[in-house]
Amino acid sequence: MPINIPDGLPAKATLHQERIFALEEEVANNQQIRPLHVVILNLMPTKVETETQILRLISKSPLQVSCDFMRVSSHEATHVSADHLVKFYDTFDALKDNYYDGFIITGAPVEQMEFEDVDYWDEFCRIVDWSQTHALSTMYLCWGALAGLYHLYGIPKKMLGSKLFGVFKQRLCDEYNFLTNGFDEVHYMPHSRHAAIDTAALAEHPELQVLSEGFTSGPAIIATRDFHEVYVTGHFEYGRDTLGSEFWRDFHKGLPIRVPENYFPDDDPEKQPIFTWRAHANLLYRNWLNWIYQMTPYELERIPEVIEQLRGGGDIMTDKF
Repeated sequence: MPINIPDGLPAKATLHQERIFALEEEVANNQQIRPLHVVILNLMPTKVETETQILRLISKSPLQVSCDFMRVSSHEATHVSADHLVKFYDTFDALKDNYYDGFIITGAPVEQMEFEDVDYWDEFCRIVDWSQTHALSTMYLCWGALAGLYHLYGIPKKMLGSKLFGVFKQRLCDEYNFLTNGFDEVHYMPHSRHAAIDTAALAEHPELQVLSEGFTSGPAIIATRDFHEVYVTGHFEYGRDTLGSEFWRDFHKGLPIRVPENYFPDDDPEKQPIFTWRAHANLLYRNWLNWIYQMTPYELERIPEVIEQLRGGGDIMTDKF
């Protein structure tokens, strides 16, 4: 949330340099307030668990947020009841005339497939294209991040020799970037994936900035400089026991699976994991929602206009205030 300061206070310039929202009294008195509208495209088979994880993070913001749930119509979900989908989810066609302050696209367990071989790939691309004009900011998670970067920028994924599985240290790349403002210089993030971003191809796109990266796991948080797109390659939304559940699931199926790295104390799967990423997960989502709250127009129909203004460059915070 922003702070309200007296008009002309000298500290304002310093606060803006540190990416802190500070509203002078005249702006604060005229600010229009409404709930934020967020839509979640849930591609995970464990829909109820993923819903809970993401809503838990969104709920930590002091802002009021209204959430819609979107599903793809070109894929039949098999791990959730049809009644749950009918009751709580809408198809893209049912929601495509809406405008949203925020959009979240989850991961999906299809990263070992070529993007074009995923049965809902064409629909996914239509949804991403739609989001470019209908959502002020879109956050892509795990496979969603790899797929979004591939579709929008042609950045390919690279298959890993073995599954990246565990909780990994990430290095903060910009102390005063608004999305990671308040992060420690080193933070932790769970990863569970078979593929990674082609970093050489990523470096060819100066419009994309790496906000944090792993010492061994590669870029973790990437964003366009106007924050219209945010890419998170790991799973900040995971709960304490999610990686453990994945491990035991594959173990009991007889699948080749290693104990997740840096997760169980003493690498003993019988011990309770230490929840080392919760604070930074909450902070990222709060920063993201706060930025949306400051930038989004009161009239949702004006979102395409604001997107164009943000894409025009300049200092986002100075232009706004």
